[in-house]
Amino acid sequence: MDDSDHRKARAASWFRGLRDEIVAAFSGLETEFGGGAAFEETLTRRQDGGGGLMSVLRGGRVFEKVGVNVSEVHGVLGTRAQAAMAARGVPGMSDDARFWASGISLVAHMANPHCPAVHMNTRMFWTPGAAWFGGGSDLNPCIEYPEDTAHFHTTLQTACDAHGPQYYSRFKAWADEYFFIPHRNRARGVGGIFYDDLDSGDWEADFVFTQEVGRAFLPAFLPLTRKHFARPWSDADREVQLIHRGLYAEYNLVYDRGTKFGLESGHDVNAVLMSLPPVAKWT
Repeated sequence: MDDSDHRKARAASWFRGLRDEIVAAFSGLETEFGGGAAFEETLTRRQDGGGGLMSVLRGGRVFEKVGVNVSEVHGVLGTRAQAAMAARGVPGMSDDARFWASGISLVAHMANPHCPAVHMNTRMFWTPGAAWFGGGSDLNPCIEYPEDTAHFHTTLQTACDAHGPQYYSRFKAWADEYFFIPHRNRARGVGGIFYDDLDSGDWEADFVFTQEVGRAFLPAFLPLTRKHFARPWSDADREVQLIHRGLYAEYNLVYDRGTKFGLESGHDVNAVLMSLPPVAKWT
């Protein structure tokens, strides 16, 4: 096993371990609050190589729908994907378009409208000319509580500050830009952090940072769910939630880079679209 293969194996193993930790925590939360729903697990396959595991819980007391996917895929990038990579400065796309990618992707849509929806993703991408990490996490409440936003951002900032004094401000600004919905002229939530193409020249440091982002997710999110789970809500609150979910669906189908790449690269369609809410509404 050469050095790049060893790094791929380490990254894929870590993402799978993080997936196991999060699924266990979410399952435990459902049990704690009297829910009987469980995750359904489905193996996924990419047409030209690799696959993953899709884990989805539906109809819970805490989570109306939550998906936690992990994947490890490889093959040759199609023409459109090559062009997109080349436009981002990835070298060698016209000479050798082989790729490998692994990561974890999570989206939670909550039963109680006072509990914020959330997204988290961390990943490693490799081509013969480059290897990099990406990821982030962002909060998507339909009913906003400033103290929740502050807790979420403070937790992510602590993770970032341990690795670079500029990381939080840089990646927060990137999230604000990335998770903006131009045709609505608004953000889809209250932000978080987002980064891509992270290749500082020190693979170990970049991997450790990406692990830190993944580990920060549960302490950033679970306290907010516990805080609001039992809060009473009305039909009007539910209406606000469903309309806000429409924004989430619009963003993921029109703009999200991961959705586009997954569909264009031939990954399992159900896994790619796992992020969509179970029910949404438009005015």
